Amino acid sequence: MVSSYNSHHGGRATAYGNNTYRPYRDSSDANSLLDDLRAFVARAVRLLWRFWNERGRQMVGDGLVSSARQLRRNLTYNRLVSFPHLLVGIWVVVLLWGERWVFHTKVESCHWGSWERWPAGAKPHRIALVADPQLVDPHSYPGRPWPLNSLTVLITDNYLRRSYGQIQTQLAPDSIFFLGDLFDGGREWKTAHGDFKDPEWGQHPDREKKYLKMWNKRYGESYWLKEFARFGEIFFSPWVSAGRVPGAEEKRRKLIASLPGNHDLGFGSEIKIPVRDRFETYFGLGNRVDVVGNHTFVSVDTVSMSAANSEEAQQHDLRDIFMPTWNFLDNLKRTKQKAVEKELRFQRGEVLEPRFGHRIEELEHADFTDKPSFGTSAPELPTILLTHVPLYRPPGTPCGPMRERWPPTKPPKGQTGPVVPDHRNAITVTRGYQYQNVLGEQDSIDLVKKVGNVIHAFSGDDHDYCELTHDKNQGSVPEITVKSISMVMGVAKPGFLMLSLYNPLDEDGKPLAGEGKPTMQTHLCLLPSQLSTYIRYAVFAIICIISLAVRAFLVPLFNWPRFALDPEPIGHPGLPIYKAKMDDYDEYALPSAGFSASHSSHGSGTRDRSGSFTPGLKSSGRKGHGSHHGKSAGGRWGWTGSRAPRIKIPTETEELYDGGKWKAASSARKKHSTLRIALTELWATFFRVLWMVLFVFGWLARRG
Repeated sequence: MVSSYNSHHGGRATAYGNNTYRPYRDSSDANSLLDDLRAFVARAVRLLWRFWNERGRQMVGDGLVSSARQLRRNLTYNRLVSFPHLLVGIWVVVLLWGERWVFHTKVESCHWGSWERWPAGAKPHRIALVADPQLVDPHSYPGRPWPLNSLTVLITDNYLRRSYGQIQTQLAPDSIFFLGDLFDGGREWKTAHGDFKDPEWGQHPDREKKYLKMWNKRYGESYWLKEFARFGEIFFSPWVSAGRVPGAEEKRRKLIASLPGNHDLGFGSEIKIPVRDRFETYFGLGNRVDVVGNHTFVSVDTVSMSAANSEEAQQHDLRDIFMPTWNFLDNLKRTKQKAVEKELRFQRGEVLEPRFGHRIEELEHADFTDKPSFGTSAPELPTILLTHVPLYRPPGTPCGPMRERWPPTKPPKGQTGPVVPDHRNAITVTRGYQYQNVLGEQDSIDLVKKVGNVIHAFSGDDHDYCELTHDKNQGSVPEITVKSISMVMGVAKPGFLMLSLYNPLDEDGKPLAGEGKPTMQTHLCLLPSQLSTYIRYAVFAIICIISLAVRAFLVPLFNWPRFALDPEPIGHPGLPIYKAKMDDYDEYALPSAGFSASHSSHGSGTRDRSGSFTPGLKSSGRKGHGSHHGKSAGGRWGWTGSRAPRIKIPTETEELYDGGKWKAASSARKKHSTLRIALTELWATFFRVLWMVLFVFGWLARRG
């Protein structure tokens, strides 16, 4: 053992080889630190209490008094009933129109009775088809800074909330079907389970690769669940609220949002199984059959189905992606029959599931193959196909006159039909990373054939309206691609499709209206153009600025009442800043004739300058102090009443002169220049209108 002396600390340390032994630290050290902290806190509290007693209380009181005085100045009649507040009132009406009333007006114009053409007494089943809400998230605009991106989310969510809310309150559809792309970046948020790596053939584009690390770190399963709750708050909550209206329970309402889009899962060979499993866990199976309004709706997960005929399927095993959809299609005929049989049993008031016959048999003679049949005799109802990706069509196939982006090309003289090909009016037939504008040709043919009896197809994905009838290879099926309901999907006027179904059946499922008669009517309902609303805001803002500027320059010219308040004098609130000049001389006033060493109200004589008393002579001096106020005919110094000069008490910030003595205040306020008054008035009125308008807009945005 080697001992060494530590010269730095003045103590002894013991070393064992190369290791230094540190002395034992007493627990009293920790206690001393705690005592110091307590002492510091106690001292800080005492200082604060001392400051409060000495200055803080007075500062708070002064602030409250000043605020009350400022409020009283602002609540005068001339200030409340003023031109800037008139503009604010107009702005309130404009904002209510742009943020509330225009949605009501647009949806009201699409009321069912304005376009339905059913026989009198008909009770159709009414459906709203909603496509591509694509909730804005970090994937939408990854380069936008925080304030702008958050504002975009707020505005787009409010647009969806207001539009969808009007659909529920005014139209009250019996059923709602979503056509995919519920989220914008749903496929990008990391799952809690499973392999989330990109396949080697499906790497992100270069513009997104720089964000992958940040996305995987910040946006995982918990973020996706928050987005699911956000979707539910916008779309599920109003639906539930509308179901509480009296009479809603009789409509057999349905909301189906399980059809996935490429932004929810990806597309084809690039789909990740854990992402699809998560989506179906919360929204339901993408492949399903629903009997609604005596029609069979078949929803098909075509984004997964498309992996079967992809180039990657020739080199890699992708059966986990596409086989669930193809198995569903292979068994679809039987699935449809069961669904129709259940619906007919419900309408007849029967038990929905099949029942075994009640009989007693000997075990050795029992027939276990004798099972009740179910759905084998069910009729075929008109079938409606729902797919996120539109069916195939040759390049240049026109979409019709209701497409917003490009109207149809005007046909040449003498031609009655549309121009074909019309590439501007058509959906572009192309594909890229995680998307494909239309299904493959063979996939479309097989899909229509396996579904069977398709009277109409509805799709999304393109964001704009497209209506056409396919060729005979695809069963001559008419198809409508529904507009996106979102304001940021490349269309100025978003929309949704209204579907009215009327197909009365007898107990056996045979149509009562007769064969060949139409059982479905559609109507495109357009929503407000948010861009047009903001343009109206901008135009009115320019008009307001010009009006305020013109008024500001007319105020000094015509001596109109000013809106801008004069600044309050700096100093202690409530104390006087002027003092009557005559008061300063009363105490030290000299007699007008002679000097009196003593003053007596009972004496009738006077003293001369030598101090001798002269009997019988009255003093010619002034009366006693305090007896002259308001009684002198001419007043002190020749001024009367309020015209007497005043002394201004200088504040700390005012420059003193003549040894810090009081200076006489001028009786007239110095005139401001015309330009200064105009600019002050312009700023005061502009700022008043600005903050009040922003407050109203923020309140409306906060309320949704």
